[in-house]
Amino acid sequence: MTFNFPRSLLAAGLGLTLSLAAAGAFAEPHKQMLADAEQYKPQALKLLERLVNIDSGSGDENGLRHVSEIAIDELKKLGATIELVPNTPEKTHHVLATFKGTGKAKILLIAHMDTVFKEGSAAERPFHIKDGRAYGPGVMDDKGGIVAGIYALKILKNLDFKDYAQITFLLDASEETGSDVATDLIKKTARLHDVTLNLEPGRPADGLVVWRKGSATALVEVKGKAAHAGVAPELGRNAAMEAAHQILQLGKLGDEAKKTTINFTVLKAGDRTNVIPDQATAKADVRAAVPEEFDRIEKDLARVSQDKLIPETEVKTTLQRGLPPMPQTAESDRLMAMAQGIYGEIGRKLTEEGSGGAADASLSAGVGTPTLDGFGIVGGNIHTPEEYAEVESVAPRIYLLARMMMELAKGR
Repeated sequence: MTFNFPRSLLAAGLGLTLSLAAAGAFAEPHKQMLADAEQYKPQALKLLERLVNIDSGSGDENGLRHVSEIAIDELKKLGATIELVPNTPEKTHHVLATFKGTGKAKILLIAHMDTVFKEGSAAERPFHIKDGRAYGPGVMDDKGGIVAGIYALKILKNLDFKDYAQITFLLDASEETGSDVATDLIKKTARLHDVTLNLEPGRPADGLVVWRKGSATALVEVKGKAAHAGVAPELGRNAAMEAAHQILQLGKLGDEAKKTTINFTVLKAGDRTNVIPDQATAKADVRAAVPEEFDRIEKDLARVSQDKLIPETEVKTTLQRGLPPMPQTAESDRLMAMAQGIYGEIGRKLTEEGSGGAADASLSAGVGTPTLDGFGIVGGNIHTPEEYAEVESVAPRIYLLARMMMELAKGR
């Protein structure tokens, strides 16, 4: 793909922004944008309530359709052109909302519509606010991100700001589980843009995410020999025992200094207590901050697994790679400096953070598009029934995102 405006120019523009931030050029807030962000807070919370009170776990066709319809309606009001991308083999779809401007920058926003919560969760724990925090399934991961994106775009529309070539808002229907369609769509779309802002939740300390670990699954398959567990156990070759041995030794392959972890989480063996199991499998969650650590883990799994506890068993290991790491780069540092300067306009400071969790931002960064993550509403207790969003973060985060898009457009 040939870009009319090379990313080297974006880097130069961001470098200029960094210098301006250091010189105090962001000392005063944009008064109209700040007023709009504060004025929109009640409306944003109402929209958040509507979205949270819809079950939209990954694969929930009805719930995801309902969430997408609400988002599409809001985005069409802002002038977006909508494209639906079927998420086969599921009967769900991703949403691409496109805004055309008169400038040069191409900016990609990403959020996701699916949650980790089962059907019925919204009825059990509907949206509510207590002690300054909003609660409900998916309230900050990532329905808060959808809301932040919509209202940041509303602010730009109010100003009739069109000094960008294109803003694309991609709503993923399967971020929590991943899908080949989503992976291909995000990579393809990110390549067509100069920068990506991912609207995953802001971290509890009011931070943005500058790096993320990549994910993989280690699979250990053991083949043994069945025998009667009481009459002649010595004739068998216990696949479960061998799998346990492999879990203990392979579980040590992480590297704390390199932020690499391997945690066995699923073990299956046998189906009757009186039979020595002849098959066993174990799966481990693997996370790494740099791609080469996955290469190392893959080789070490094969090497270390040759040390067996039970003779005459067969052990096979594989590493199934998921999302790539999102490393911290000079470009992400420049984006962070820009965001820090903007937040300073309203007397706030961002924390700079990393995450062991993989996300769509990893796919964008993986194709070389400068990426910064965590532009959603601030919250905590992610993926638990106690998940919350900070109500007082709504207006500041909408302001941050809207101003970020404005400055990125100016930087081109």
